[in-house]
Amino acid sequence: MKVITASFSLVLAWMAQSVSALADQPVPWQMWHQTAASDMMERIDWFDAYTFYFITPITIFVTLLLAYVMVRFSAKNNPTPSKTSHNSTIEAVWTIGPIVVLVMIAFPSFDLLNRQLAPQEEPAMTIKATGYQWYWGFEYMDGSEISFDTLMLLEEDRAEIGKTDKAIYPRLLAVDNEIVVPVNEMVRVLVTGADVIHSFAMPAFGVKVDAVPGRMNETWFKANREGLFYGQCSELCGKDHAFMPIAIRVVSREKFDAWKSAAVDDVEAANQALMASIASDKPVKVAGN
Repeated sequence: MKVITASFSLVLAWMAQSVSALADQPVPWQMWHQTAASDMMERIDWFDAYTFYFITPITIFVTLLLAYVMVRFSAKNNPTPSKTSHNSTIEAVWTIGPIVVLVMIAFPSFDLLNRQLAPQEEPAMTIKATGYQWYWGFEYMDGSEISFDTLMLLEEDRAEIGKTDKAIYPRLLAVDNEIVVPVNEMVRVLVTGADVIHSFAMPAFGVKVDAVPGRMNETWFKANREGLFYGQCSELCGKDHAFMPIAIRVVSREKFDAWKSAAVDDVEAANQALMASIASDKPVKVAGN
């Protein structure tokens, strides 16, 4: 009994640790979305859970029905098959039932799509994201001429950049230069590719859009909390596709203005100053992929 109790306690501790880690960075065997950091992602998260209320009973019902039919109407149990050609009641049920389910899914789905494709406010800023093999280039489209490339952080560069804490800057997700945006402000992102098709994805914000050469796609996000959020290229683009992370640092308007003023002259120095400013306030919050 003691062994069972101890094992159960370990399982509870592991689950608690996993739930805590879910809000910070990816965890092994993660089964659900990371913690939402925008109203849009919260709506996507809700819709995903909402559809499970339909998918789960339908899957169970169909599985049980198939099992019943295989047993009840097997050659052994039903040697003389029925010659019934139709049943009006069954046909009405399997026609009306799916229609009702589809309508109940369609209305919130259309509402979600409308909110994604037609934002209810104008963007406060625009950032152009260009996918390359295999890194990202970003440009702030506000006349400030702030532009930089984002490459995955190499292990040998951690100490030099000051990103040695792997709890905040995870391996294969941390980058040398993060995108910096203000909290609670609409950010428009123009996405394109320079060579092959890439995909700009930021799960915490509910954002994923293809970066297609010769075409400019548009998306947006509005982060509702400060922190450091990670995404990745989500379109197979070559041998180093797995090494194209995206990092967005969400800060207060005051910190963003200070960063922007410094980034006009030196992006790397501005990032160092921003990191120091955040570290002096509180630990950085991190959201994973």
